[in-house]
Amino acid sequence: MLALGKLLELTLAGREPCEKVQLTPRGVKLHWLAEGALLVSPPSGQDQGVDLVLSAGIHGNELIPIHVLDRLIRALARGDVQPRARLLLLFANPAAMRRMVRYIAHDLNRLFLGAHADVWGGEAIRASELEALVGGFFSVSGRQRRHYDLHSALRPSRLAQFAICPWRDGEQATAEALARLQGLAIDAVLVQRQATNTFTALTSMHHDAEAFTVELAEGRGGASLPAAVSQFENGLNAMIEGRPLSAGNGTELQLLQISREIIKRGPRFRLCLPANIENFTPLPLGSLLAEDDGARWVVDEPGARILFPMADVAEGQRAALIVVPLEQPEAGQ
Repeated sequence: MLALGKLLELTLAGREPCEKVQLTPRGVKLHWLAEGALLVSPPSGQDQGVDLVLSAGIHGNELIPIHVLDRLIRALARGDVQPRARLLLLFANPAAMRRMVRYIAHDLNRLFLGAHADVWGGEAIRASELEALVGGFFSVSGRQRRHYDLHSALRPSRLAQFAICPWRDGEQATAEALARLQGLAIDAVLVQRQATNTFTALTSMHHDAEAFTVELAEGRGGASLPAAVSQFENGLNAMIEGRPLSAGNGTELQLLQISREIIKRGPRFRLCLPANIENFTPLPLGSLLAEDDGARWVVDEPGARILFPMADVAEGQRAALIVVPLEQPEAGQ
């Protein structure tokens, strides 16, 4: 295996490779661009015109996505995966990965689209670096642009794997993009209804990329990857090699939207849910979700489910989302 296949080891050690450009025996070019950043180019004549960014480790304690990207890079370096797309592979937050924490000073996934200019620290610098890396990668016109930012929700879920579609004014995910997600064993897509400063919002809005935050399945004990993650890997390898994707797990893709955010306002905040509640657990109408110094959040949405419940967050941050089925426009509208 080529030395650049050990990108994760180099990144965690904070070392630059001795050779920054290497070729596999079948002509695939690996090019180390910066800390945690690897450009992969297919051989001449085998490029099918797709530019794909795969990022992991924006939150350094989300280990499954880091493991998935590491496995892919090693497979590329061994020649086990023969790409027909250009790839930009990113371990996004090396400092947080080394400490196995979500972030050091600021949530990196809230610092894009210029938001890093308002804060100090390593994550602000890294956000600027990542913006420059994807800007250079997506600078070639006339190519399909895609970005999957890999995450892990760190709790079990009623829907094993789901994707989050960033908001874009007047636009929505295409049928082709949703079909690709289904081929990657994604069960649901959460459509955002307001602008954010996430990594995929950057690539979607500034580079017109088909971009999704992908939440991979959590394991339930044992050393092996969850079956849904293995299905995702198989689909991803097929996409990279230009092969048709399968129909995924065979279930219909659910489309959801955010109804409300629960924001922690003060020190008396209390989330009135079991600590081990699963993502996408249905919420009965009228049930109490949270209390905060006299304020109460009560479920009043039919079909409501809970997502990302985290009581132990800083004041002013989101403690949970209430999501509901996406309202589809009526025919003729």
